[in-house]
Amino acid sequence: MPSPVPADDARRFRRRHAVAFVFGIAACTAGVLLHLPMYFGARDMGYQLAGMQPDPAMISGMALIGIGLATFLYALMPPRSREIELRASRIRVRALDDMPLRRQHVALLAVLAVAVTIDLMKPITLSFVAPGMAREYGLKSPANPHGGLPVSLLPLVAITGTVVGSLLWGALADRIGRRSSVLLSAMLFVTTAICGAMPGFSWNLLMCFIMGAAVGGMLPVAFALMAETIPARHRGWLMVLIGGNAAGAYVITSWLAGALTPHFSWRILWLIGLPTGLLLIVLNRWIPESPRYLLATGRKAEAERTMAYYGAVVVTDESPEPPQARTRVQEGFAQVLRRPFLGITLAASVLALGTGLVTYGFQLWIPTNLQHLGLGAVNSDYMIRDAALISLPVTVVAALVYGFWSSRKTIAVLSALTTVSLLGFAVGGNSLAHNHLLFSALLVVPLSGVSSVTAAILAYACELYPTRVRSRGTGIISGMTKAGGVLIIGVVTVALTIPSISVTALIGAAPLFAATLIFARAGAETSHRSLEEITTATVPVA
Repeated sequence: MPSPVPADDARRFRRRHAVAFVFGIAACTAGVLLHLPMYFGARDMGYQLAGMQPDPAMISGMALIGIGLATFLYALMPPRSREIELRASRIRVRALDDMPLRRQHVALLAVLAVAVTIDLMKPITLSFVAPGMAREYGLKSPANPHGGLPVSLLPLVAITGTVVGSLLWGALADRIGRRSSVLLSAMLFVTTAICGAMPGFSWNLLMCFIMGAAVGGMLPVAFALMAETIPARHRGWLMVLIGGNAAGAYVITSWLAGALTPHFSWRILWLIGLPTGLLLIVLNRWIPESPRYLLATGRKAEAERTMAYYGAVVVTDESPEPPQARTRVQEGFAQVLRRPFLGITLAASVLALGTGLVTYGFQLWIPTNLQHLGLGAVNSDYMIRDAALISLPVTVVAALVYGFWSSRKTIAVLSALTTVSLLGFAVGGNSLAHNHLLFSALLVVPLSGVSSVTAAILAYACELYPTRVRSRGTGIISGMTKAGGVLIIGVVTVALTIPSISVTALIGAAPLFAATLIFARAGAETSHRSLEEITTATVPVA
């Protein structure tokens, strides 16, 4: 087993970290601010920048962002990071199952709830910027059928980025730490805010790919952190409650779109990434580092304090644990794709793929389709906001049922209800758009149901996989939720047209129903069981 990083090296790294960390934040923030003069200079033209050349301030800002990001990465990357990753993979973290929720748990959950909401707002924003971006850049959309490139290229590139990020961040978390991984996502949120000031569509595509990678990477890392710090009897429902807060993200994003875009154009929704990213960096102060990472870097006392604070223990491979877990579970992505995890990985992946098809085949194009049917931008945004507000209590109920009834059955029931709701849209079609009350009522289930299923799948993966492969297993399942988006948006891009409400609902309902049947038969139960009990059941004695 590799030895921990020497104390002197750790102290030198922390000093280097502090200076480079502050400089990186300052440089990136200044770089984004230097993009604003050109944006505000186009006020009299409705903030339209398409076709304009970057001014000197914008070019200087890009250079500062490049320098700042390189410095920030330098601050996050510890010495001997490969050895840290190998040592961390041999350490197991166990939350005390009989521990009641403490105020520190509540504080951590509140911070992670804000972080996850910010994370979820990024892909949701794609829905609300697409109509305005299509108009400004002359892109092909339902409102502009004779445009040039399809507007669906934007979400296609962004969601592809989330798939890449889900895989990369899972491995990165063990090398630089989970807290640092969240910080990296936050800094990328800050820097990609310049998407709102980019004159060219190609630059928007590049920024959205980077933003997507940060979004896809942060969520599984946050879930893995919750899995190791929250007592078992509360772990499942709290993870679903926080991860399923897409309804809350929809409320905030749709409200911002309705209130700000009429005055500052669609670009303001991307520029908001600057303050929200900085807020996430500030909140990171209250996110603990993974004890596995602390031990691997020689910070044993700090790891013990963290675990004592949250009521958990850390054990190494030499300590008693299910012997089959020690001998049969190896590090790496290959482990979750072979026995004993192959069956559960396939079942969860199929369902995750189905939720992705709904999220990015149906939800993504709702604002665009509503405006195509004659509703104004503000009315359509507020219509979606109303449905999202009604969805909030549904998300709470889904989380409680997941935690206190059955994880497997809850996922199956939510998926089935979402399928029925989508069939209602498939039958009612465009006529539902002019019945605000019925439309909002039907939209509640896809908004809350799909987001809750997506969160439940990630929570399920965090509980199902042992510590050695938890980040990677969760990353694969998270990536599959985005892969469904890549698939459906890719089809839309090739077809050069955005399908109607009926078609997008039917596309989502069919695979989600099939995935529900598969999961109901192959899924394992995780409710009311400790992580060790789940591991023992999942990795049977050979």
